[in-house]
Amino acid sequence: MDKGVIIHKEKIGRWLKAAGIRAAKTMAQTAAATIGTAAVLKDVDWMMALSASLLAGLLSLLTSVAGLPELKTE
Repeated sequence: MDKGVIIHKEKIGRWLKAAGIRAAKTMAQTAAATIGTAAVLKDVDWMMALSASLLAGLLSLLTSVAGLPELKTE
C-alpha cells in the first residue's frame, strides 16, 4: 500500500476518534441538562432528552468538519 494512503487513513482515524469523543461528551452534557430541567426523575420526557442528545451529537460531528483544535495542524 502507498505510504500516502496509510498516512491519510491514520489522519482519518485520528479525526474520527477525536470527533467521536467530542460528540459523546456533547451528547452527555445535553442529556444531563435536559434531564436536569425536570423537577423529579419521573417527570423527565425521555424521548425529548434522547432526541435532543442525538441532535447535539450530530451537530457536534458536523461542526468538527470545520476543524478540531485537539488535532495538530501539519
